[in-house]
Amino acid sequence: MSDTIAPTAAPANPAALGLVGFGMTTVLLSLVNAGLLPAGGEGVVIPMALAYGGLIQIFAGLMEFKLGNTFGMTAFLSYGAFWWWFALLLIFAHTGVIDISQAGPTVGVALLLWGGFTFYLWISTFKLARILFLVFTTLWVTFALLGLGAVLGQPQLTHIGGWLGLVCGTLAIYGSFGMVTNATWGRTVIPLG
Repeated sequence: MSDTIAPTAAPANPAALGLVGFGMTTVLLSLVNAGLLPAGGEGVVIPMALAYGGLIQIFAGLMEFKLGNTFGMTAFLSYGAFWWWFALLLIFAHTGVIDISQAGPTVGVALLLWGGFTFYLWISTFKLARILFLVFTTLWVTFALLGLGAVLGQPQLTHIGGWLGLVCGTLAIYGSFGMVTNATWGRTVIPLG
C-alpha cells in the first residue's frame, strides 16, 4: 500500500461556458436589433435564449457558486434569468397570453434597469481580466441604448444598440475562446488582459 496521494485536477472554469452561451445568444439577437436579420427572426432567438443563453448561463452561475466566485455567480445567474425573461416575454406576447400593447415604455424601463445592474457589475470588472471589462462596458451601454430606444420610441437607438450588442457578444465569445484555448494548451495562447 502506498502513501502517495494522487494529484487533484484543478476545477474547470465555468466562465468559458457562461460567456459563450451569453455571447452567441447576444450576437443572434443583436443581428435582429441591428436590422441585419428580419424582426421575425426573434422566433429563432427564443429557443436559443432559453437553452443556451438562459439555461447554460444558469448552470455556469451555479458552478461559479460552488467555486466561491460571487461575481461569476451573480452575473451568470442573473443574465441566464434575463434570457428566460426575454424569451417568455416574447412567447407570452406572441401567443396572446399577455398583452403588452398598452405597456408603453415598460419594456424599455426594464432594459434600463438591466443596464443599471450591468453598470454596477462593470465597476467590479476594473479588478478582473480586461476582456470582462470590455464585455461589461459594451453591455451596459447596449442596454442603455436599447432601453432608451424603447422608452423614447427611437428605433435608430435600437439599431445602434444592436450594433454594439454585436461587439459585446463577439467579445464574450472571444473571452470564452481564450479561456478554453489557454486551459487546453496550459499556457496563455489567446491574450485576455
